[in-house]
Amino acid sequence: MHTRWSLPAIAGLIFVATFAASAQQPAPKSGGWTLPATAADEKNPFAGDPKAVESGKTLFKKMCERCHGPGGKGDGPDADPDAQQDMDLTVARRAERNPDGVVFYKMWNGRSKPKMPAVKDDLTKEQAWQIVCYVQTLREKSQ
Repeated sequence: MHTRWSLPAIAGLIFVATFAASAQQPAPKSGGWTLPATAADEKNPFAGDPKAVESGKTLFKKMCERCHGPGGKGDGPDADPDAQQDMDLTVARRAERNPDGVVFYKMWNGRSKPKMPAVKDDLTKEQAWQIVCYVQTLREKSQ
């Protein structure tokens, strides 16, 4: 009798554990981005630090410029011409829906289409945040 209930009980525990674990994973967002639910609320630990902006600029040149271009307009030599509008980092109205935490996770996790390579295997989180500092300076002031 004890054995008859143990198999369904174990199966139930496995189901609950699997469900709980999947709830912890970041969910894909529209556009192919994988962002945690708290991404928009995450604060840049280097916000307002001029040294971080300079470091971010150097890292941007090395890691991002080939696609996003030297001014962040999405016109780099490896840019996808069909996705240039999405790759343009200078549009001020996008800053509101892309706060620092969202920009960080878009860079960190990347996406497949249009292609945005993830940086999590090449940079530290501190370096990624420094790039965010620099990228936010590219937003056009008027618009």
